[in-house]
Amino acid sequence: MPVPVPRQRAIPAVESGQAQAAPAVGGPSKKEAVRNEATTAENNTVPDDNPHRTALNATPAGGVHHGVSTTGVSTTGVSSGGLSATGVSPAGASATAVGTTGAGTAPTTLTLLLIEDDPTAAPIVHDLPDADGRPIRVRTARNLTEAERLLTHDVHCILLDLALPAPGKAGEADDELAVLRHVLRLAPRHAVLALTASGDAERGAEAVRVGAQDYLYKDELDGRLLSRAIRYAVERKRSDTAERRLAEGKLRAQENARLERGLLPTPLLEGSPLRFAARYRPGRSRALLGGDFYDTVRTPDGTVHAMIGDVCGHGPDEAALGVELRIAWRALTLAGLCGDELLNTLQQVLEHERDDDEIFATLCTVDIAPDGRRAGLCLAGHPAPLIARPDRPARLLPFDNNGPALGLLPGARWPRMQVELGAEWSLMLYTDGLIEGRIGEGRERLGQDGMVEMIRRQLSEGLRGEALLRAAVNEVRELNGGELTDDVAVVLLDRIPVP
Repeated sequence: MPVPVPRQRAIPAVESGQAQAAPAVGGPSKKEAVRNEATTAENNTVPDDNPHRTALNATPAGGVHHGVSTTGVSTTGVSSGGLSATGVSPAGASATAVGTTGAGTAPTTLTLLLIEDDPTAAPIVHDLPDADGRPIRVRTARNLTEAERLLTHDVHCILLDLALPAPGKAGEADDELAVLRHVLRLAPRHAVLALTASGDAERGAEAVRVGAQDYLYKDELDGRLLSRAIRYAVERKRSDTAERRLAEGKLRAQENARLERGLLPTPLLEGSPLRFAARYRPGRSRALLGGDFYDTVRTPDGTVHAMIGDVCGHGPDEAALGVELRIAWRALTLAGLCGDELLNTLQQVLEHERDDDEIFATLCTVDIAPDGRRAGLCLAGHPAPLIARPDRPARLLPFDNNGPALGLLPGARWPRMQVELGAEWSLMLYTDGLIEGRIGEGRERLGQDGMVEMIRRQLSEGLRGEALLRAAVNEVRELNGGELTDDVAVVLLDRIPVP
C-alpha cells in the first residue's frame, strides 16, 4: 500500500531553504520567481476531500499526451553525455512540452524534486529550461523525510540519488535499490529519474526495471540532456499510466463479460424430446445482461417448465434482480411449486430484494405435460406466448386470465389456464422488447399483431429453431431503424414427433 502523501501547499525551493534561486538569463527576478511559484502552488492546490486528487498535472482525455514515442525503448546501454539509452538520446530525441492540454491552454511549468544529500554536487540542476525556455522549478531534499514533506501534487518528476540511505527495514539492508523502492511506494504516480555513479550502467538498468523511467550518471550531467530527460520521463510515466488504466479497463470488461455470460441460464432438459433455442439481446450498450430473464427445466415426473420475465428498467440493478428471480424460479420449480403458489412466492422474493417499491416484473410460465400435448399457462402482466402448428397459422395463446405483474398488488392471484398444444408444435415465449420496436420513423410500433404476421411469414420460408429467432430479432431491429432500446429475450420450444 502506498505511503500517504501529506497534503499541504507547495513549498518553493527558495522558501524552504533547500535551493538557491538561480533564474535563467533574461528570466524572472528572484522576487518574481518566488511570487509566481507561490501563485502556481495556490492555483494547483487540491482540497483533501477531492477524490480525484492526482500527483501529476491534468491529462487530456485518454490520459496520453501526444508527441512522445516510447516505441523501441531499451533499458540497456549508455549514450554519449552520460544519458542512458532508454529512449532519450543526444540526437533526434524530442519531447512535447509537459502540461499542454489543448489549443488555447497555457503550458504548465515543470516542477522537479531533487533528492540528493549534497545538492552542490549537481549545480546544473538549478538552471534548467523547459521546452519553452522557461526555468524548471526545482525543490531540493537532502533525505527522504524532507522529500516526503516537499512532495506535493504539483511535482512532476523526482531526481533521486541511488546512493542515499534508505529507511532501515528488515530484508532491505543489502538491497542497493531500497531507496528507489521506498520512493516508488511513496510516489507511485510520479516520474522518477535515478542518479547513479559514472559507469554503473548495470545498477541504472536495474533501477529502470524496478520502476524508474530512466537513469543518469550523476557526475556527467548535461543541462540540455537533463532537461530533455525530465520531459521525456514525465511523458513516459503518463503514457505508461494511460496504458495500465486501459489494460485494467479491458480486464474488468472481460471479467464482467464472463460474469454476465455465466449468469445466463443453461436449460435442464435432459431426457426431454423437446428442442430448445433462445435469443438474448440486452438494451444497455456493451452489456451482456439486461432486466429480461428466462429459464427451462425438466422435473423428475417428465414435465417441462419454461419461464420468461422482464424486470422494469434496464440498468445493472434490474439485471441483478432478474437473475435472482430466475434462480428462485428454478429452485421453487424443482421443489415442486407451480402456478399461483409459485408466482406468489416469487412476488415475495421480488418485494424483499427490490430497492424501490415501484419496481415490478412481468412473468410468463408454462408447464408442459410429459406427453407434450397440453400445458398449463400463467401470465403475470406478460404478453401471451405464440404457438405455431403445421395445420394452422401461428397465433397467440389465450390471455383472458392474465394476472397483474409481480410486485404491484399484495395478495394477487394468478390463475393457471390449461391449453391444448397438439402432436407437433412450436411454442415461442418473448419479452415486450420484441414487439415494442418502432416501424420506420413514425410512432407506430410492431405490436403483437405485427409480430405474429412476421413469424408466420418466416415460418413459411422454412425457418426453424435458432434461425427463426435470429431472423425475428434482426428484422425487428431493422424495422426499428437501429438498435433496440429495450431488452429482448426469446425462447423457442419445438415438439417434433418421432416417426
